[in-house]
Amino acid sequence: MKILVLNGSPKGEYSITLQTVRFLEILHTEHTFEVLHIGQKIRSFEKDFTDAHLDAVLELPTVDIEAIKAAGFKVVLDAVNSVGGIIIPRLLERLGVECICVNCEPTGEFAHNPEPLPSNLVELSEAVVANNADFGISVDPDVDRLALICEDGKPFGEEYTLVSIADYLLSKLYHEGASPCSLVTSSNLSSSRALRDVTEQYGGEYFAAAVGEVNVTTKMRECGAVIGGEGNGGVIYPALHYGRDAIVGVALFLTNLAYKKVKVSELRASYPEYVIAKNKIELSDNALIDSILEAVKTKYAAEDINTIDGVKISFEERKEWVHLRRSNTEPIIRIYAEAATAEAADALAQQIIDIADTIIK
Repeated sequence: MKILVLNGSPKGEYSITLQTVRFLEILHTEHTFEVLHIGQKIRSFEKDFTDAHLDAVLELPTVDIEAIKAAGFKVVLDAVNSVGGIIIPRLLERLGVECICVNCEPTGEFAHNPEPLPSNLVELSEAVVANNADFGISVDPDVDRLALICEDGKPFGEEYTLVSIADYLLSKLYHEGASPCSLVTSSNLSSSRALRDVTEQYGGEYFAAAVGEVNVTTKMRECGAVIGGEGNGGVIYPALHYGRDAIVGVALFLTNLAYKKVKVSELRASYPEYVIAKNKIELSDNALIDSILEAVKTKYAAEDINTIDGVKISFEERKEWVHLRRSNTEPIIRIYAEAATAEAADALAQQIIDIADTIIK
């Protein structure tokens, strides 16, 4: 019996793995097993499915290998010392992209907080500028989230990973004469409005789903979305499979960039500008949550209200929204607000907090 330990971290993830191993050690008197850590992964299986997945990605008609090779891209990759350090360089090599690796040893010992947020990608940003790279790539430990860094070291914005890839695919379909009713996208309620804006630019239709990958994929199947995902950098491309996949995200982004022939910062500037503010209200009693949600619905009854997952209020004229969701594990209401500026998003969130304060007091 062989047990494969796939992830590890001194900040929490690894402790779960160690508990599992200790449990198995208790059973060692009855069962013989060998613990295989992530560095042994490829040697532990008779067949490595990495190339099979890469083949599927590169066979997509929307991935233009020759255009990418001709562009001569140079990128910096931060794979947070996980499996992305194996598969992303292999993808880039097959696409003729020069790859400079940062934290790409698949030890499972994360070099920094693995969530691909700007505050965790300072090293990557600096490496992009220092190496005069076209852009930077960051993936999370299971390579389903993709965040990008512009050539000037500034974040592309994880919300805009999906937006840029959707723009490419919708543009391609539009210019090939696809019917507007087939230009469909979807993301969760807490993702940027920019995806909806880009979709509507091509005459397509956008559908919102409850938060959670399974909810997004369910909605995508229902509405026939050609592309979808989540604003955390999760790209879901049904032509390949219904799951978040940073690998296909990289290939599609490179194709878009090769066609556009612009700097990554210029590509980012071509999309609608929005900023999301994230806040939360901590409560002592779960019973207060429903009262707060009802108060918000009453206050903004004249606006567009969506209640499939908490309460989302859309202010269509201002192109702003605020989304309230209850935590499934603790008495907390999470508040996401989006507007054209950080100040406007913060102000919108504060309006909700003020309503909650009147009830809490």
